[in-house]
Amino acid sequence: MKNTLLLLCCLTLLNGLLPSFGSSSLGSHRVEIVQMRFQPAELSVKKGDTVVFVNKDVVTHNVTEESGKSWKSPALASGESWIVVVSRTSDYYCSFHPMMKGKILIE
Repeated sequence: MKNTLLLLCCLTLLNGLLPSFGSSSLGSHRVEIVQMRFQPAELSVKKGDTVVFVNKDVVTHNVTEESGKSWKSPALASGESWIVVVSRTSDYYCSFHPMMKGKILIE
């Protein structure tokens, strides 16, 4: 009985703390590579958010940060994905197909 009461008190305490963690959580966003394009081509995120790039095209692509090349994905075959944590506004492109471009904006 005492163990059950202790467990109930702990769960109640944890439940009260969870919303405070959720309000400061970081977001996750998705960019799909389809028909030789990044969709969406422009994405607004918060600093520290993650962006998942998913190749849904039939050919291999990658994702390369344009200005300083501070991040670059490996070659992504169809169905593969890659995740980056965003720290600044960045233009990016596919180095295999340089006409494919996108932009991540920090809010």
